[in-house]
Amino acid sequence: MSIYWRGGYVRDREKATPVSGRFAMTISIDCVFPSRSRLGEGAIWDVDDARLWWVDIRAGLVHRYDPASGRNDSFEIGEQVGSIARCASGGLVMATESGFYLFDPASGEKQCIATPESHLEGNRFNDGTTDPHGRFWAGTMRDDGAPPERRGSFYRLDPDHSVSRHLDPVHTTNGLAFSPDGDVMYFADTNRDVQTVWACDYDPDTGTPTAKRVFFHSGEVAGRPDGATIDVDGCYWFAGVGGWQIVRVTPAGLVDRIIEMPVEKPSKVMFGDAGLDTLYVTSIAEGISNTAVQPDAGSLFAITGTGTQGLPQARFAG
Repeated sequence: MSIYWRGGYVRDREKATPVSGRFAMTISIDCVFPSRSRLGEGAIWDVDDARLWWVDIRAGLVHRYDPASGRNDSFEIGEQVGSIARCASGGLVMATESGFYLFDPASGEKQCIATPESHLEGNRFNDGTTDPHGRFWAGTMRDDGAPPERRGSFYRLDPDHSVSRHLDPVHTTNGLAFSPDGDVMYFADTNRDVQTVWACDYDPDTGTPTAKRVFFHSGEVAGRPDGATIDVDGCYWFAGVGGWQIVRVTPAGLVDRIIEMPVEKPSKVMFGDAGLDTLYVTSIAEGISNTAVQPDAGSLFAITGTGTQGLPQARFAG
């Protein structure tokens, strides 16, 4: 495994060594829940019940992982589910194959809120997150096996359940995250011909993104930008899908850390645990042919020793 700190690589997993005047932390990567998730994604950390929620998009499953016991509970949704968030009123809000839903894990009840792309056959929701004020953002993409087409959009679901469309068109919506002060919104397009993360000014009062600009082009690294999160320093961490790596980008748009993963397709990162200092990583088994080389593809991983912390994620206020 290689760990890159700006200035060079650290190749010793067990021993921290100085790198160009900086010190690399002792990084540990553990497979905490072995799985063959076809399309593991959507990890969120619930600070109230100290559990990690995540999804297998293809299987239509929402998972709830308890680090204290190692137990992973699964809930069948009945359709592909791209992203989730906890609700202030309890339960989950979901962005699924067909639209926005509320879901009660205790009863299994699923309540439809809106289906903004019912007219676009083959589209589904993908990555999503909440902004600091409790709005839920999620993006769509075409996923029916047809040639890539830019017909994805980002949607904002407000607490009153109204829906608005923004920042389109996009091939593969991903990488949604917000700066610590909530004034910058990040999003990405994972498509091989795009591989770009953008930043926008974000009005916390209206939830409107403006002044879109390129933040980072992942052609500079091996992995394409997939699911992302922000740390306390305002740095943007993303799963480098297809590149065997996790990447951290500073607020200035510079790569200063790369952590190599034991799987080719890490898909979403999220800080969790009591100190929000463990970086959880979902991964993808779909499309992996060399299973002998990466037997844990599709599993859930935990990275410790990054030397930083994440931020609590707001609950959906609706």
